[in-house]
Amino acid sequence: MSVVVVDLLRQLLSPPAEHRLDVRDRVVVITGAGTGIGRALAEKLYASGASVALIDIDQAAAAAVGRSMGERALVVRADVSDRIGMREAISRVRERFGRIDVVVANAGVVPEPATIRTMNPGDFDRVIGINVTGVFNTVHPALEDIVAAKGHVVVVSSAAAFAPGMAGSPYMVSKAAVEQFGRALRVELAAVGATAGVAYFGIVDTAMTHGTLDEDDLGADLGALLPWPLNLRITVRDAAESIADGIARRAARTIAPPQWEPYALFRGVINVVLDSRLARDPRVHDLIHRVEQRVIDVDHPVTPIPR
Repeated sequence: MSVVVVDLLRQLLSPPAEHRLDVRDRVVVITGAGTGIGRALAEKLYASGASVALIDIDQAAAAAVGRSMGERALVVRADVSDRIGMREAISRVRERFGRIDVVVANAGVVPEPATIRTMNPGDFDRVIGINVTGVFNTVHPALEDIVAAKGHVVVVSSAAAFAPGMAGSPYMVSKAAVEQFGRALRVELAAVGATAGVAYFGIVDTAMTHGTLDEDDLGADLGALLPWPLNLRITVRDAAESIADGIARRAARTIAPPQWEPYALFRGVINVVLDSRLARDPRVHDLIHRVEQRVIDVDHPVTPIPR
């Protein structure tokens, strides 16, 4: 059923063929391009004929990807949370290729599991600084290029933007903010002939996912609470295919896997019911207590947590 809904929406929302965007001979900027989704997308778009700027804080990882490509690849080390550094990075891309047609703001991080009561405020600031401010820092200095080229911007949000956020609220907050940023950008750029879209993913099989859900006992228990089909995973290649397809269609939104689509469409109703159920679920209560106890055991070993 969800696949039918996705196909119908795609037909209704896809632009006419003459407005599609072929990345061949175009210049694409991708942040977080050294690993995961960013790397898979860079490789795909490069193979399709694009020139690709690989921006990552990990110089070695991005350089390894660049070496596997060729002269149409540019490696730039930059921290997306550094506004001046990102402005300089975008300038380097412009100097090298003379234009920028597509920007994909992909870089992101997840916090250590913690409740709002027990989290380190610095962890909250770090996630917002990279996942939200970093998106602004990536997109803003390239917008005049995007307008001139009548190009396209993709901001990578997540199904976490509309999913419950207990024990990981900074990430959910950040992805909800990115969603709203992308929606605003879509409408604003339409007035000048350019486009923007928001990419949403469920669980993507990345090192970040393994560290959060698989290699952490509490993360694994949290993942076990997800019902089918919300617990389905996709590969980084699947995610890259989704973004690449969205660029070609100048899509306002892409969601992968498609089983998340009904949730996205009916989130207003679903979340009212879901939040109520989660607030009364003893399994969730136990998980929250365990998360808080672990944080306190690390930071204040002798302080008990009230039950």
